[in-house]
Amino acid sequence: MGQIVSFNYGDSYFTGEKLSEAFASGALVSLSLTLPPFVLGLGLNVAIALMIAYYRETWIDRSATATAVISMSVSYLVYIIAMQYFLAYELEWFPINGYAPGWDAIPYLALPWIIIILVSMGPDVRIYRTIFLNEMQANYVRTARAKGVSERSVLFIHILKNAMIPILTFTIVAIPFLILGSFLMERFFSIPGLGDLLITAINNGDFPVLKGMTMYITITYAVFNLLTDVLIAAVDPRVKLH
Repeated sequence: MGQIVSFNYGDSYFTGEKLSEAFASGALVSLSLTLPPFVLGLGLNVAIALMIAYYRETWIDRSATATAVISMSVSYLVYIIAMQYFLAYELEWFPINGYAPGWDAIPYLALPWIIIILVSMGPDVRIYRTIFLNEMQANYVRTARAKGVSERSVLFIHILKNAMIPILTFTIVAIPFLILGSFLMERFFSIPGLGDLLITAINNGDFPVLKGMTMYITITYAVFNLLTDVLIAAVDPRVKLH
């Protein structure tokens, strides 16, 4: 209980490093890996989903939906191995693996960023498309159109604004896992983030690291779930906190 309150879980059995320092440095690395593609992917996926919803029941909608389903059916591991082989090994556009501090990390992180965006595109676009289609069938949309509001204003002012509430819920819940990093990505690209730290601790039976990471994941997940409820109440006047 004292360790939980003080956030002091001791030292690693394997490296002897103080866990608070290892978590702090690992969290920064993991955020540099996951945060940029998360932000870029969110904007890109919302834009694509909105376009698909606008062209609903056309060949654009069907083609994009089929592509999203196919991309979801491909394993995360296949994306990593295939793109690492063709883009990094064969074409030599990116380093195969490694990491450097500061801005020097960008060449090493560029390919993982691309993979993360591509992997998230399929499921996110499908979810956002469904949200937008549900909003398009709402009564306020029919009322706006009946009043002569232009389709662009209906789409970008009314539908997008209201659709961002469930999208916000879906997004904020994923933030704790950004700090945790990507296990496979960090392992395959030799990036020293929290995901790699956790895998190494499991392989070495490093109990203090496992204990600290378990508490860290639990606390951050609970905090961001609470933050989700608070933000939804702030942006949606229909929701009240008691």
